[in-house]
Amino acid sequence: MPPNEPPLADPSLYGIHQSNRATNDLWGKNQFNSTFPTALACYMRDRDINPVYLTVDENLHVVASEITVGELFNSTRPNRDLRFEFESKFDPYQQYAINDIGGIDLVVKHGDDRSPAQWRRALEVKLTVLPDNTTCNLDESEWSSELVVRPASTKYCALGIIDSSFARRADVRDIFEGVCGTFQHWDSMHEVVAKRADLLAALNLFQTTFRNTQKPFLMQPIWKTQGKAPTLSENAFDIFIWSDFALCRTFLDKSLEGIPNQVNRYMRSSARLARVLYELSRSGRANINSIYTEMAFDLQTDKEFALPGQSTKFYLNSPRRITPALTKDVIVDVILNGGQRMLSPERRFDACVYFTADIIFEVRAQQALAREAQLDLLTELGMTDQPTVVEIVSHTIDQNVGADIAEDI
Repeated sequence: MPPNEPPLADPSLYGIHQSNRATNDLWGKNQFNSTFPTALACYMRDRDINPVYLTVDENLHVVASEITVGELFNSTRPNRDLRFEFESKFDPYQQYAINDIGGIDLVVKHGDDRSPAQWRRALEVKLTVLPDNTTCNLDESEWSSELVVRPASTKYCALGIIDSSFARRADVRDIFEGVCGTFQHWDSMHEVVAKRADLLAALNLFQTTFRNTQKPFLMQPIWKTQGKAPTLSENAFDIFIWSDFALCRTFLDKSLEGIPNQVNRYMRSSARLARVLYELSRSGRANINSIYTEMAFDLQTDKEFALPGQSTKFYLNSPRRITPALTKDVIVDVILNGGQRMLSPERRFDACVYFTADIIFEVRAQQALAREAQLDLLTELGMTDQPTVVEIVSHTIDQNVGADIAEDI
């Protein structure tokens, strides 16, 4: 353990010394999914292991490189001097919204005060398993993870994008004015479909023009298992970082899929983004919640969109998707002081069946084989006409086989 990571008495996670979550609040079902990835990033930082960084290049393709965790956190200070606030508002973005923008998965700060310089980074965190259900039966080289994106994520993504380009808001307005300024009814699917090509062209032009302002936005740690089995692979952990522009490419690239005269989830995300950027470039503030509510287009509003592994593998285009940088043993370095005992996995019937069914079926199969072998022997000895003997043998086999398998477990 490095000198800047002294052992702590309470159950803890590596690198998280200052946080809005106390010891007992690091481990809940909807907490560990963001606290563990943060600790994993801190661990990688102290070992000079850079996450994979997904950005948009000059051809608007998502390309993989690397980023330091210091760049990810937007700070040169060591882990112990950073404050990690989970499910918290990134205050600098509130100035762009009339409504309350709510919280984001992770806010990295310098200290606990509210002064502007203390706010370092707003990050979404998506802990994902590899492979997912759409790739688990493919060759291992084709394995990838599902990525589910919430409306809150794309709202924060848009806020971060305008924040980075706000000094040139007049240029942003000029890019979108030609199409967004002509809209009569943003809630009209017919109008969005009619202007779909122009909306996408404006968004592509914006990304080309402002590509150098893209910044880290979504942290996607992966944990790799042995296919669908609930067993970690030897190389089990890594972190992919999506820039805000790279995340937008996932829905921009798929906006034309589906029925031509309908708006799919990806096109809805594209239209929402164009409108938010246009209104913020024009007036400096917008009611983003109202924009999202108005532009639902009869699609579910609790999920922005989802990308199956069959799609994400083209974006997570790095050898580390297949061979993660960290082995499964790092768990004991990241989860400290017995923290694993603080976890309370959700009990689900399908999980119970999955974990116990193989044992039950193995017992039954071995009992059947043993009975068949003993009956063959009794037949050779001419004792199959003695029911009591057959019954005693069968009962003894059932008990002994079950006990042997239980002992192996």
